[in-house]
Amino acid sequence: MAGSGSSQLTAVLPGGACWEGSSWRCGRSHGAHCSRSGAERGGWRCCPDEALARLLLPRSTGLVNDMARGRLSGLQEVCALLGALLFLLHPGISKQEPCQTCRHLVNNFKKGLEKTAGQNFGGGNTAWEEEKLAKYEASETRLLEVMETVCDKSNFDCNRMLEQNEELVETWWFKKQQQYPDLLKWLCFDTLKVCCPPGTFGPDCLSCVGGSEKPCNGNGRCDGDGTRAGSGHCECYHGYGGPFCMDCNVGFYEASRNETHLVCSECFKSCSKCTGPTDSECVLCKKGWLLHENKCLDIDECGTEMARCRANQFCVNTDGSYECRDCDKACIGCMGSGAARCKRCNIGYQRDGVKCLDVDECAAEEPVCKGYHESCVNNDGGYQCVCEKGYSRKDSMCVEDNTDDTSEKGFFDDITDDEVVVLQQMFFGVVVCALATLAAKGDMVFTTIFIGAVAAMAGYWMSEKGDRLLDGFMKGR
Repeated sequence: MAGSGSSQLTAVLPGGACWEGSSWRCGRSHGAHCSRSGAERGGWRCCPDEALARLLLPRSTGLVNDMARGRLSGLQEVCALLGALLFLLHPGISKQEPCQTCRHLVNNFKKGLEKTAGQNFGGGNTAWEEEKLAKYEASETRLLEVMETVCDKSNFDCNRMLEQNEELVETWWFKKQQQYPDLLKWLCFDTLKVCCPPGTFGPDCLSCVGGSEKPCNGNGRCDGDGTRAGSGHCECYHGYGGPFCMDCNVGFYEASRNETHLVCSECFKSCSKCTGPTDSECVLCKKGWLLHENKCLDIDECGTEMARCRANQFCVNTDGSYECRDCDKACIGCMGSGAARCKRCNIGYQRDGVKCLDVDECAAEEPVCKGYHESCVNNDGGYQCVCEKGYSRKDSMCVEDNTDDTSEKGFFDDITDDEVVVLQQMFFGVVVCALATLAAKGDMVFTTIFIGAVAAMAGYWMSEKGDRLLDGFMKGR
């Protein structure tokens, strides 16, 4: 353990493992046992997982001194520093408000008590164990079982608070529980002083604006309520305003009020100030509306030339405002949507009655595509010159596509499997006849057979397939 020597490494994993000397001991109960058996509490290092814990094991006299004295290799130093960086950036490490962390810890502790209520030691002889040892209800065994479930492994703030204040929890469990049954008040309010009672805030737990019984008159939230932080100022709910949240905001009216109570309801959508919910109870109007006999009437910005739209846009009136929308592409300037509302027609269009219609340039008497092998394709507002089928554009001209691929092929590239078999058989026949003729020393029968085989082969070469083969041979590799 840490107390036995300054060079010995000690660490505890919250809800995970305890490093003792040169081995890991898993489980929070082992970690708690280590701390009670003399481990130096300042030497613990809380880590979200075992891999990081192994890198962050040494205390201030461990890793730094070992690096300074050259005990760690360069790779070990890099790993240790990288582990420290990962430890700081670990997703489970989040900065929580201390009061929130303490409340979370206590709530989970209470859930653990409820879960273990009615259980026993589980040794088989409960009566003897409770007589000789202690009642399970107030035993150390039950405390350890509850402590194991208080903090999630990924909740760094909870684990750190529990490790730092484990002895306080044990003190409350064994000595203070009867006198102070409310663990939240004893631990978070009175002992650690990280929380305040509801309706109070700040280091001295002062009353919030409007009083601790009804902060912000019930119409807002007190900044720092229930914590040792915050300003105590009111953050009013929607529809309420003022330093004490006892006024109605713009667009709301007082539905009911007395000395301690206020209810604000929303005005009609066009009213910024009103005496009731209908459109005829307006006192002031929102922007874009005009008050007339307690009613707010919409201002037509498009009809009064109050709108500010760009040159090729038109105005559309909306409730309390207006929108600018783009003209049709056939128009240069417009008075509304579509090709029939154009002020002037765009290039590539011509007026036909009230509409601006596309001009078909390809139908003109004079060809617009004057290049060789070009054809005209009409499109909306223009046209396009494309090459005819079998031609491709190259250097602004339409050039015929090269379809002759035989020049790139070598001898026998296009020959089929059947043709190969025929040629093999004919070649074999010619060889056999030649050998037989030589053996017969010019016998006329074999000479005739040989001449016939040669003639058959010549006939093949003179056929259509032969012509193709011969052509391939002449142009071959």
